[in-house]
Amino acid sequence: MLQHPFFPGLWCRDVPMTPDSNAHNVVLSIQSHVVRGYVGNKSASFPLQVLGFEVDSINSVQFSNHTGYSHWKGQVLTADELHVLYEGIKLNNVHHYDYVLTGYTRDTSFLEMVVDIVQELKRANPNLVYVCDPVLGDHGSMYVPENLHPVYKNKVVPVADIITPNQFEAELLTGKNISTEKDAVEVMDLLHKMGPDTVVITSSDLPSRLGDRFLVSLGSQRTLMPDGTKSTQRVRMEIPKVDAVFVGTGDLFAAMLLAWTHHYPNDLKTACEKTFSVMHHVIKRTISYAHELAGPGRKPSPPQLELRMVQSKADIEDPAIVMEATVLTL
Repeated sequence: MLQHPFFPGLWCRDVPMTPDSNAHNVVLSIQSHVVRGYVGNKSASFPLQVLGFEVDSINSVQFSNHTGYSHWKGQVLTADELHVLYEGIKLNNVHHYDYVLTGYTRDTSFLEMVVDIVQELKRANPNLVYVCDPVLGDHGSMYVPENLHPVYKNKVVPVADIITPNQFEAELLTGKNISTEKDAVEVMDLLHKMGPDTVVITSSDLPSRLGDRFLVSLGSQRTLMPDGTKSTQRVRMEIPKVDAVFVGTGDLFAAMLLAWTHHYPNDLKTACEKTFSVMHHVIKRTISYAHELAGPGRKPSPPQLELRMVQSKADIEDPAIVMEATVLTL
């Protein structure tokens, strides 16, 4: 007989534990945290848990809400504080991870500490997959300090396995502009040579075959074949534009790409279709709810545009495929 874990003083029968089928899908997610709303770890953890992943979260910042609100308060974790937290995990010998997931940061020393942690974890588990959203900027301008660029280019991307840049970030990391689909493929190939086997350019300025109400996203995945050669699958997707500014969607996207590439490790087409379909369902539900709250003819506010994450649980678990990827033959 054992003491009851919840009620000291009560005793319960010792029942053998059955193995947990998801015990080996453990993610270390180093991202921001907000009390209210969905961004960073708040955007990534719940969807990953719903899909059967254990998620250990280190909060790079702890804010009251995201910075798109009129007011925000909070604290920022330093590189030394990150190291202390990681050391605590190590001392208890529970630093065994299958995935590391990172997003937005503004500090070079923090980013370099992340790289050190990833490298150490990869030495312990050579099969660990590092999923990185290299957040640098968008639409031709950076919104992080410029000294982060060389750290991402020379230290982060080389240890990453999956990266999710937008067009601007992909151009910045490779030094090559994207004007055509062929340019995009060449940029993704350059990123492969830097390290990652999976690259998804989440949005681009390329013209869509479906008209100007759609964005183009492109992906490329290198797979090691049994004979030692590498095969590359490239895909293109047309994504409907939405007339609203969301926060936390990039974090959700990276988390979902982690999950669906786990379930479809050599099938980027299906992984992207699942990932983008989840995004579509969450955004559609969010925009509908936001307009309902705002009222006719009124622009929704940042609080009203917080992602409807919990309400989208069923779509996260089993998304109806509403986005189809085209396999590129180049």
